[in-house]
Amino acid sequence: MTAFKAGDPTTLNRLYGRSSGHKLRASQAELVETLLPAIAIPESGEISAERLFGQSCPLHLEIGFGGGEHLAYRADLLPDHGFIGCEPFLNGVAQALAHVRDQQLANVRIHMGDALEVLRRVADGALTMVYLLHPDPWPKARHAKRRMMNDGPLDLIAAKLRQGGELRVATDDPTYLNWALMVMQRHAHQFEWLVSEPGEWERYPSGWLETRYAAKARRQGRMPHQFRYRRLGEPGDAP
Repeated sequence: MTAFKAGDPTTLNRLYGRSSGHKLRASQAELVETLLPAIAIPESGEISAERLFGQSCPLHLEIGFGGGEHLAYRADLLPDHGFIGCEPFLNGVAQALAHVRDQQLANVRIHMGDALEVLRRVADGALTMVYLLHPDPWPKARHAKRRMMNDGPLDLIAAKLRQGGELRVATDDPTYLNWALMVMQRHAHQFEWLVSEPGEWERYPSGWLETRYAAKARRQGRMPHQFRYRRLGEPGDAP
């Protein structure tokens, strides 16, 4: 493969949450002004590896990449794969752009906004892997419908993953953990839980970087849990 060239009741309909925090440093603001437009996801039309990278390749998507360290790690580990990162938080996008610049990652494209908007435009069966690492738990019961681990988003993810593709989920929140496991039971016709022994979900599988958020949770006494699910059947299968 040739090298990539940079620049070439539970249905969640939109993402909730804040979009910015502290003021960007001058160097971060410059990256947002210059690098982001060059590697941003197109605002309209179908999304495919060919359109983003000029060639066919395995396509990964990370929902809410935080500071982008996991996204950058995976993109560096798999340079012949294409990576889409979605994050609504401006400060996180700026941090991810610094990783892209410093590691010279030509196989990353970024969407600053709602991941569901991007997912809807990805062709069915086009994704090899989807990552949902430590999403906002929305711990109050009245906000449960805002969680990404819900029937609507999971049906969408299932449609976009190829058969045998993988969904990786991580959380350190007990409420979200129980909720996610309950919801995934309803999607057993779409996803197979890849686990071989008790406690495996408390250890990181090969190629899974612990993010700063997960490390902080561990220091504060919250155990990160990691889950891998394989897409069953064909994309778009009816329940």
